[in-house]
Amino acid sequence: MQVIVGLGNPGDEYAHTRHNAGFEVIDLLAQRWGVSYWKNTCGAMVGEAKVRQSDGSIEKVILAKPQSFMNLSGGPVSHLCREYDEQPSELIVIHDELDIPAGSVRVKKGGGHAGHNGLRSIIEKLGTRDFLRVRTGIGRPPGRMSVVDFVLQAPRKEAKDDFEAACVEAADAVESLLKVGLEKTQNLFNR
Repeated sequence: MQVIVGLGNPGDEYAHTRHNAGFEVIDLLAQRWGVSYWKNTCGAMVGEAKVRQSDGSIEKVILAKPQSFMNLSGGPVSHLCREYDEQPSELIVIHDELDIPAGSVRVKKGGGHAGHNGLRSIIEKLGTRDFLRVRTGIGRPPGRMSVVDFVLQAPRKEAKDDFEAACVEAADAVESLLKVGLEKTQNLFNR
C-alpha cells in the first residue's frame, strides 16, 4: 500500500490557488485512477485506488487531502501514516515550491522545509525529514508582492497555463515513482 498526500488549504476560497497545488495533483490522480468515493478520516479527505504496476501487479493507493490548514498538515499526515501502517520513508507528499520555476517539477527524498510551513509541520509530527516529495514549482512572487499573497492567489493568464502544466507533470511524477522508483523518476523529472 502507498499513501500519497497532497498539501493545500480546505475551503472554496483556496481552491485553485498556488498553495493548493498538492490538492490539484491529488484530484488529477483521482481522475486518472477512477476514484469517485471520498471519506473524511484521519483529518483528511481520503480516496482509495488500485494501480497497476510495471510488473503487472496491483497496488492499493491511498490519496489524501488534509482538511486542516496548511500550517497544521503534520497532524493529519502522521495520523494517516499510523492508520494505514505507512513508514514515513515511503510516504509521498506533493506540495507547492517557491524555489522551483513555475511550470517545473522536482522529485526528492528528505531535505529541509525551505520555509514551507506545511512541510515544517509534517517534519515536526513525523519526527523525520525522510519522506518522498513531489515539488510543484510555482516560482517567486513578482516585484514587492508578499509571499503569502502570492501563494494564496490563483494564477492568472500565462501563469495559469504553467501552473496547470506543473500539476499534470507532478501527477506524472507520482505515477513514475510508483512504477519505476525514485532514482529513475528523478532522472526523468529533475532536469
